[in-house]
Amino acid sequence: MTDQATTPESDIPGKPTAASRTTLSHIMGHNDTNLLGTVHGGVIMKLVDDAAGAVAGRHSGGPAVTASMDEMAFLEPVRVGDLVHVKAQVNWTGRTSMEVGVRVLAERWNESTPAQQVGTAYLVFAAVDADGKPRRVPPVLPETERDERRYQEAQIRRTHRLARRRAIMELREKRAAEGLDE
Repeated sequence: MTDQATTPESDIPGKPTAASRTTLSHIMGHNDTNLLGTVHGGVIMKLVDDAAGAVAGRHSGGPAVTASMDEMAFLEPVRVGDLVHVKAQVNWTGRTSMEVGVRVLAERWNESTPAQQVGTAYLVFAAVDADGKPRRVPPVLPETERDERRYQEAQIRRTHRLARRRAIMELREKRAAEGLDE
């Protein structure tokens, strides 16, 4: 597993993945549906953000705000009467930010069949102080091979996010210098 009891920049002790892992469960009702009669994607996204926010706050020991939703994949529709379980954990930490991975499962409320994965998401949260300024977060300490894999994958996603942001900013600066954007 990744050996990072403290970050090089600080002496904040690390926290194991399980310390902040959580599951949020909710029964889907008629008010949650879209025009097709299935649960609206925005309802699922809200549950995802709620669970991820709880995990980020627990891990960082205080307020954390959603900085980005890196990816949200809807794998199967969710129906009225489904019991939805949103499972979240910190996959990776930086100096002030955290990636939270989320799995969304659904099962019929009145059946004893196994829950089916219906969605996944990756969100980035920034820990903030009382003034809304970034604050340092403890490093996450992967505990299992799965946690270590998630940590490594999160580093790849971070690299891609930063490269994408850099490429977009360079393009905007170039277009502005050419007088193409107002």
